[in-house]
Amino acid sequence: MNHWKKQFATIYAGQAFSLLGSAAVQFSVIWWLTIQTESAITLTAASIVAFLPSMLIGPFAGVWIDRYNRRTVMIAADGLVALSSAILGAAFLLMEAPPIWFIYLTLFLRGLGNTFHGPAMQAAIPMLVPTEMLTKAGGWGNLINSISTMLGPVLGAVLMGALPMASIMLVDIFGAAFAIACLLFVKIPDIAKSGEKVHMISEMKQGFAAMKANKPLMAIFIPMVILNILYMPLGALFPLLVRTHFMGEAWHNSIVEFAFAGGLLLSSLVLGVWGGMKKRFLMASLAIVLLGAASLFSGAVSSEGFWIFVVCCFFMGSSGTFINVPIMAYTQETIAPEMMGKVFSILMAAMTLTMPAGLLIAGPVSEVVGVNIWFFWSGVALVATGILCRLLTQQYDQETKMPEAKIVEKD
Repeated sequence: MNHWKKQFATIYAGQAFSLLGSAAVQFSVIWWLTIQTESAITLTAASIVAFLPSMLIGPFAGVWIDRYNRRTVMIAADGLVALSSAILGAAFLLMEAPPIWFIYLTLFLRGLGNTFHGPAMQAAIPMLVPTEMLTKAGGWGNLINSISTMLGPVLGAVLMGALPMASIMLVDIFGAAFAIACLLFVKIPDIAKSGEKVHMISEMKQGFAAMKANKPLMAIFIPMVILNILYMPLGALFPLLVRTHFMGEAWHNSIVEFAFAGGLLLSSLVLGVWGGMKKRFLMASLAIVLLGAASLFSGAVSSEGFWIFVVCCFFMGSSGTFINVPIMAYTQETIAPEMMGKVFSILMAAMTLTMPAGLLIAGPVSEVVGVNIWFFWSGVALVATGILCRLLTQQYDQETKMPEAKIVEKD
């Protein structure tokens, strides 16, 4: 029992520093774009570019993740993210303002690394953590991620006031290097290989078949797709809402990001200790409704209600944990290890493929009607999505229910 805890802690210690550096750099780059352009279209395009690798390569990434050692995949992915920051740092060093297309190129490289890192990480955790502890482990992992995400924007705002953009990129490089060093001390078992050549399409079809056979997972898949279409523009337009509706500066945006991550942190701590509701998909449905209500109030508040918006951001952040962790834990429990990389890649790619729909609509519409109006009506739609999620998954409450034995840790 203690052995898996050490391995788990080592992985997430490295990820904490890597995420901290990435969050600081991401904040700095996005706020730099916000100041340079003040354009919703530019920010939504940046989000699309960052997720483009997952859209194009994501469905196939799982085939390689299930073929190679998952630790090796994560190390290579962290290295690629560090390389993208090094390239962008060099650009800021050589020119005062790199062209927007060059910023997009580096965001694409970061997205490519994340396309492999995310599914590999999710597929590796069940190989280290006992099945009955997956939900709690997900909560603790989310807690560590949240602390880094919460401090990242604050660090980014401080660094922007003290250092040139080229120097800020070093933070991400050092963080990725530390994450790689930590992974070298962790042993993740290899998946048994068949010895056959890689058949990309047929192996990807195996992942689809494993998903299709899991009826509860397919039931919650539709609401999750709708959720991503509605939610993704909100995250991309946070800086613009702060800048244009609340007339804020960089430190205002860092407070918003801090509050959002604070919600993630507290909810992750609660889930790590409590373990969550027994009816896990009911918990996810209620959390979607909470997210919608917070978005609705964010759009309804006046331009002088910045601190109300900050409170709403806290609840938007906290809802994410109660949506994602139980679904991820259920998937980790019910999908075979040799299929897990494929399934997680397909799930993440599917979620990513839905994002451009919302982003491509949100950018132009927000510039016409106002970002706050977009937040309001997205909130209304999210509340409806939470109700739909409950209607579709209610029949699977017993199958997805967490037994008492899975809530209490066994010594």
